[in-house]
Amino acid sequence: MERTIRPDDLKERLAARKEIILLDVRRKTDYDADQDTLPGAEWRDPDKVAEWSTDLPGDKQVVVYCVRGGLVSNNVLDHLQGKNVHARFIEGGIEAWKAAGGPIVKKS
Repeated sequence: MERTIRPDDLKERLAARKEIILLDVRRKTDYDADQDTLPGAEWRDPDKVAEWSTDLPGDKQVVVYCVRGGLVSNNVLDHLQGKNVHARFIEGGIEAWKAAGGPIVKKS
């Protein structure tokens, strides 16, 4: 199973209205420090992935992201794929998403 999705590929899928569950898995301190998020993304605590991963549907594509697509995203992805969730993470995280001109919304 693929582990990553490039920001441009995700933009195309979202523009085509593909049903994708977006999960912001930045550490709480990183999430609180940045007002930007992807439209429709829901924050989930990466340290509690074992608790919330059981709520994810197995038949939908899940895309997770952290700050730069490193350790946090990989750890969450390992857990999700171990539960047979069709999940990938954004290459380069939210920083690469912003650099690629992906839409951003401000958290309320």
